[in-house]
Amino acid sequence: QVQLVESGGGLVQPGGSLRLSCAASGSIRSINVMGWYRQAPGKERELIATILNSGTTNYAPSMKDRFTISRDSAKNTMYLQMNSLKPEDTAVYYCRGSAVPLGPDYWGKGTLVTVSS
Repeated sequence: QVQLVESGGGLVQPGGSLRLSCAASGSIRSINVMGWYRQAPGKERELIATILNSGTTNYAPSMKDRFTISRDSAKNTMYLQMNSLKPEDTAVYYCRGSAVPLGPDYWGKGTLVTVSS
């Protein structure tokens, strides 16, 4: 089993920045892809970015300019740096760990980001 715990969400003004963290514990050696997703009120969950164990990153086209995914393997932690935040970025942000191609998916419980003045 793998446990993923997100943190760092909160209320931020438009134009501001936040850094989210996802701490992984448990059988993390089985995980080879991690990612950030978000779900806004009334919308489907959407991909922001993924990062492989190799460090290779992949972004959804609309997320690449303002969002940066990274990881600290020594701390078993993944990060999402979010800049120039907009009200439409308001959502619950989720961390996902996957054992590709045949393994299970693990999800955190999410952290709420609210962008509002």
